[in-house]
Amino acid sequence: MKIGIAGLGLIGGSMAKTVKLHTRHTVFGYDLSEDVLRRAELSEAIDGRLTDDTLPDMDLVIVALYPHQIVEYIKEKAELFGDGAIIVDCGGVKRFICDALRGTTAGRPWYFIGGHPMAGREYYGFRHAKDDLFDGASMIFTPDDDTPLDALSDMKAFFLSIGFGRVVFTTPKKHDEMIAYTSQMAHILSSVYIRSELALKHKGFSAGSFLDMTRVARLNEFLWSELFLLNKDALVSELDGLIDRVVLYRDALAAADEEKLIRLLREGRERKELLDE
Repeated sequence: MKIGIAGLGLIGGSMAKTVKLHTRHTVFGYDLSEDVLRRAELSEAIDGRLTDDTLPDMDLVIVALYPHQIVEYIKEKAELFGDGAIIVDCGGVKRFICDALRGTTAGRPWYFIGGHPMAGREYYGFRHAKDDLFDGASMIFTPDDDTPLDALSDMKAFFLSIGFGRVVFTTPKKHDEMIAYTSQMAHILSSVYIRSELALKHKGFSAGSFLDMTRVARLNEFLWSELFLLNKDALVSELDGLIDRVVLYRDALAAADEEKLIRLLREGRERKELLDE
């Protein structure tokens, strides 16, 4: 295939490197930064540049931009995508993107499939892109009801072929509800946790648990604030539940209620053990 990748940051850059590692497909890349494009060319992550001239020849276009940019790019290039091409985005929210594009993608000779690779790092940008970032990861798809089964089957086979461990099909609503819990809330918690004044004095007093809790506080605040705001209803609901649960622990400590504290900790341990089975 000829594969176009729009946006060569951590996700798009890793996607390019991964495709080149695992397949013989030809990869064309686009990025606003000339420096990034040059780095991608020099590292042989891409074979050429994705332009208005080359875009119609692409069999698959992976759009790895910020959510608003994803919508703008696909709307702007809608007349250029080739017949039968499959367009997959990598945005971290799905309701906004899929809803915003529904009028643009309907009735086209190409197909749009909402996507989200469940992988990342605490660093961002092409400099930190890796060809093993997606090894064993989940690739989530949120297709429309009228997306051809052949297109879905082809995309499942393709993403499994480049190292993903599983492919999950769901709805944009279900995706956003789950991501609020599994990803977005973890990033907020890490950012909140690191803001303690004691964090500046932790050296010599911290170990793995501190590193685990603070790893994703090193985030891209522009991207993550956009993701949070576009999923604010689901995220606020999860945060409200978290606050209620934290109060249970706080009140047990304040009251020196050892029995209640033991019960809460036991329930947490048992929930984790159940998840790990």
